[in-house]
Amino acid sequence: MMTPIPAQSFPLPSFQDDQKKGFCHWHEPDYSRPLLRIPKKARKRMFDRLAFLYGHSTAKRYMPELERLLKVYWAHKTPGMIEDEKRFNPTERFTEKDIILITYGDLLRGNDPSPLTTLARFCDTYLEGTINTLHILPFFPSSSDRGFAVIDFETVDPHLGTWDDIERLKSSYKLMFDGVINHVSSKSRWFQEFLNGNPFYKNFFISYDSPDALTPEQKKIIFRPRTSDILTPFLTISGKKYVWTTFSPDQIDLNYKNPQVLMRVIEILLTYVRRGADIIRLDAVTYLWAEPGTRCVHLEQTHQIIKLFRDILDVVAPKVAIITETNVPHHENISYFGDGYDEAQMVYNFALPPLVLYTFYREDATAISRWASQLENPSPCATFFNFLDSHDGIGLMGVRDLLPTEEINFIIDRAVDHGGLISYKGGPEGEKEPYEINITWFSALNKEDSGEDIAFQVKRFVASRAIALVLQGVPGIYLHSLIGTQNDINAVLATNSNREINRTVIKEDLINQALADPLSKISRINRELGRLITLRTQEKAFHPNASQRVLNISPKVFSVVRVAPDQSETLLCLINVSRKPLHIDIKLSGFSLEASHWIDLVGGMEWWADDGLISISLMPYDIAWLKSQDS
Repeated sequence: MMTPIPAQSFPLPSFQDDQKKGFCHWHEPDYSRPLLRIPKKARKRMFDRLAFLYGHSTAKRYMPELERLLKVYWAHKTPGMIEDEKRFNPTERFTEKDIILITYGDLLRGNDPSPLTTLARFCDTYLEGTINTLHILPFFPSSSDRGFAVIDFETVDPHLGTWDDIERLKSSYKLMFDGVINHVSSKSRWFQEFLNGNPFYKNFFISYDSPDALTPEQKKIIFRPRTSDILTPFLTISGKKYVWTTFSPDQIDLNYKNPQVLMRVIEILLTYVRRGADIIRLDAVTYLWAEPGTRCVHLEQTHQIIKLFRDILDVVAPKVAIITETNVPHHENISYFGDGYDEAQMVYNFALPPLVLYTFYREDATAISRWASQLENPSPCATFFNFLDSHDGIGLMGVRDLLPTEEINFIIDRAVDHGGLISYKGGPEGEKEPYEINITWFSALNKEDSGEDIAFQVKRFVASRAIALVLQGVPGIYLHSLIGTQNDINAVLATNSNREINRTVIKEDLINQALADPLSKISRINRELGRLITLRTQEKAFHPNASQRVLNISPKVFSVVRVAPDQSETLLCLINVSRKPLHIDIKLSGFSLEASHWIDLVGGMEWWADDGLISISLMPYDIAWLKSQDS
């Protein structure tokens, strides 16, 4: 008989060595240390959520498995990491220094063996000092939807790179991983086992023996982001089954009524944390729990699952945040904050992109100012993710409760005139309703055949992005907006997918050539937008918890006052949203601003108030960030 080797005999890397690699977990669990002890209150919260979902007796059966998963994860943490978390202040989770770059792992192509290596070099070369967080869109093997039909949740797509590439990125940047946990690929092992009749996977998915199992009335009220059938037929070892597919026939919804599904998903999310995720993006999470006879969105079961994820991370990985991606009307979207302390720490600000587009199309900041004046963080521990464009399109659902239908149609018509396409969802009467605009942000702002000077187009483009930089929250920028990509209609025709208009793969050498030319569009954007981002990261008044007050100075100017959490800095931000020069007189006392001396961080000019009044001239699409100089 072999003598067992004591656990402490296994060589384990030091915490310092792991930090040098940017990888703060041990690759193997260390069971020589005391196991995790879940605090009594936290354990009760978790149990109560399981009981809400599955009943008291089922919760008792599965609570030990949940505890086991947490103990296994905890055993991968280094002692230094555990000590560091004790000093963590959740109100400083996000700061003014946080800027998130959204990109696919292979959006840039160079001569490297892996696209992730090319991405790392690009970021290190051009984004140092500006971007500190990378949202790498699903980098797992997938069968469709540009990564969002995941075949294997725990493997890096070999066409992109390896986990070693992810570790190298982690050494320089915070990382956001996608938790695509609403559905799996039809080619995934889980679904293949379902087709093969493996009893363990029988209830991993929502399936029926007949396409008429859902009544016409039930189908009618289900909120759908697509126009395809909700049930897709598949041949199984037990005959034909009709399976719930919210997004496409290749994306099979998971059945969270089966607690085994929830356990396996929790295990996957903890694996992502162990692999370096600082933020976990819950993709399409509003559709998580399906209940025939309801709209199948925003159900309390879904909120309880997200809160359970939050409970788990608060105990075992308190520095890791959850962000929810829910393209729905604004008042529904912000419900995923919970009470500000118990659900997502960050929510996609889906109303912002169409409102910014509307503002620049109308050259009028009234609507966005009215909306922004009512925005506020739900707590010092939660904030908005302020993005304008992404790998998808410009969602329209976020303004359904903010703009009249005719104004939404105005946005659509103008975007189509700029070469955009429209994707639809199914309506309650079977009709098609506009769901999102598919267009690049640069093309949305600038019509290709307008004849405008490129410098003028870039200025408008940067002014639009400045709104996301000055609002309370964390800004996000899609890689294509760093280089001003225009619509790729050829990609749409080649794939028959509207969303490919904004997913062009770019050659690294062409980017390098363009950046070397100071007069090129890419170089101008990189220079002007990069300078704004750098300035933003240096000002405490842009901290997510800095107070925000929207001013109504002029319909042509979006203006907001930000005051640092410690009251040490005050910024008055002005953005001319029009093509016309403006002269504005600001009566400081009317806006409770008392400083007499101001300096524009963007333009470098200084102003002294004359009898409490400052007069400012703004050229078309000018940006001014006035910082109080009075002590």
